[in-house]
Amino acid sequence: MRARDNTDRMLAWWRDVGVDRVDLAVRRPRPAPDDRGAIWLWQRAISLTDLPRLLPWTRAENARRADIFARPARGSNWPVVFLDDLAPADALDLTTRHPGLCVHTSPEGGCQLWLSCELPLDEDRRYRLQKYLAGVLGADPGSVSGEHLGRLAGYCNWKRRGPWVNVLAATRIGRPITDLHLHGRADSPSTPQRSQPRGHAPDRGDTSPSAREWGWVMGALQAGLDPESIYQQLLARARLRRGADAERYAKRTVHQALKRLADLSPPEAGAL
Repeated sequence: MRARDNTDRMLAWWRDVGVDRVDLAVRRPRPAPDDRGAIWLWQRAISLTDLPRLLPWTRAENARRADIFARPARGSNWPVVFLDDLAPADALDLTTRHPGLCVHTSPEGGCQLWLSCELPLDEDRRYRLQKYLAGVLGADPGSVSGEHLGRLAGYCNWKRRGPWVNVLAATRIGRPITDLHLHGRADSPSTPQRSQPRGHAPDRGDTSPSAREWGWVMGALQAGLDPESIYQQLLARARLRRGADAERYAKRTVHQALKRLADLSPPEAGAL
């Protein structure tokens, strides 16, 4: 695939999920420690229809060792969230379960991931949801501002000595991410979201590891993450603490959480 094809594929995915304006940023390097002398050039709120006319300029800048970034334009609600520094296998797995755009930035830096959301979110809600998902999925917690720039595919990543930034997957299948766990609730994924019947799950006053994991599982399911992915992550967390019982415990916890969410869901329209 040509470099231009990677750019087109990324922009097409954004367009398909409802992003029609972007901010474009060019970072020109300067010889200074920690990149503090870099010069930033901006083109803001560009229509995706108009963006192709700027691509010859960005390619020329990239050839002179400038890095090229983009994001959905600030000041609007957008149905996407951004995660940084995910392992390729984890990022690709998520794109098989949710509509997602996986961008491989370098062998060292891993992948950036754009996930489609059920509804457009303002910058604050994107920040809160990204912060939550980064904690659940192990993404970079420093890249959850709600307006974070991602690398534009089809360009060299000069921070990492020049590998190409490529699109690994651009999917439109599966269920978009939701932010149900944020509506009137605490941000922390370890906080149980609803009171539970005795004997069914840990209650709000319980601060044991099992109670914290129950809250994490409930929050992850309400955010729309895949139950199998949640099970695998819970299993990894529980192995040191529960040993041979970890698999049974993880399966039962996810099963009980799914059952609880089904019990709490409102009936279908017209149902008796």
